[in-house]
Amino acid sequence: MREIKVEDAVGHVLCHDMTQIIPGEFKGARFRKGHVVAPEDVPVLLSMGKRSVYVWEMTPGMVHENDAALQLCKLAEGAGCTHGEDIKEGKIELKAAHDGCFRVCSERLLEVNSVEQVMIATRHGNTAVRAGDKLAGMRVIPLVIEQAVLDEAAAAAGPDPLCEVVPFKLRSVGIVTTGSEVAAGLIEDKFTPVVERKLAAFGIECVAHELPGDDIDDVAAAIRRVRERGVDLVVCTGGMSVDPDDNTPGAIRRAGAEMVTYGAPVLPGAMLFVGYFDDGTPVLGLPGCVMFAGATIFDLVLPRVAAGVRLTRADIVVYGEGGLCLGCPECHYPICPFGN
Repeated sequence: MREIKVEDAVGHVLCHDMTQIIPGEFKGARFRKGHVVAPEDVPVLLSMGKRSVYVWEMTPGMVHENDAALQLCKLAEGAGCTHGEDIKEGKIELKAAHDGCFRVCSERLLEVNSVEQVMIATRHGNTAVRAGDKLAGMRVIPLVIEQAVLDEAAAAAGPDPLCEVVPFKLRSVGIVTTGSEVAAGLIEDKFTPVVERKLAAFGIECVAHELPGDDIDDVAAAIRRVRERGVDLVVCTGGMSVDPDDNTPGAIRRAGAEMVTYGAPVLPGAMLFVGYFDDGTPVLGLPGCVMFAGATIFDLVLPRVAAGVRLTRADIVVYGEGGLCLGCPECHYPICPFGN
């Protein structure tokens, strides 16, 4: 950096905050570190008693922090993401343009953040976001940075954006509530209302509901009937344990679904079933914990399911780290470590 006269500072980058004091009206930073001095700033600086300022010497191949932040933003900003025009102290933020499932390419994000002097911080991926929610923030560490470093970050990011918001697409569900005691009216069905409430938060409406009991053929037939209604999603509640009379997983397969997983490294929710029919319609078998626990594996997978993202066995396996609910007296999910 070097000291130059205020009159000669136009186009240069300030190395420190410049405080302005107007007695009885204002006291604070009039110009922030990193500010590029404009012609109209000169009389203001002179009125503040400044005759000289310390500035960075911008040399070829160097980029100001604000411009660098915009370059990093372009690496992250995919479909469903937006950024404002305000860049404060070299930092810019991405926000959700609409409701949906926030997706991050974790591997490429790690590669970008492994490049020294740059950073992109995001919220956890595969989570539900609403329009306007903060998604990510990025900046470079120094006030000015070599373009070569930014080029290295761009190469690490690859040609596709690091982030996207996939809109929620599913709109209808058919629910098959198992249990002979429920079918006979001996106990109240408290499972279905919980599922309906959670799905409604994603714009998914129950349009078909069956109470087939526990017989495997009856459950399979009920699944076929709700599918005939053209639903976007099939959910089966209960009957998911390994007890001999819990036939839901077998009934789902008998109804024609291909199993992705039966079991998840998550508590509560270890007995989750995920499958798909030939036309791509997803089917979930939900264990009993979904009925009474504040947050379960159902809450973790639902954002992707609602957005039409096809789940794989690998998607479920990675929930193992962070998949233990701590059972807080008052559930604050999703503002908690569960699933993260």
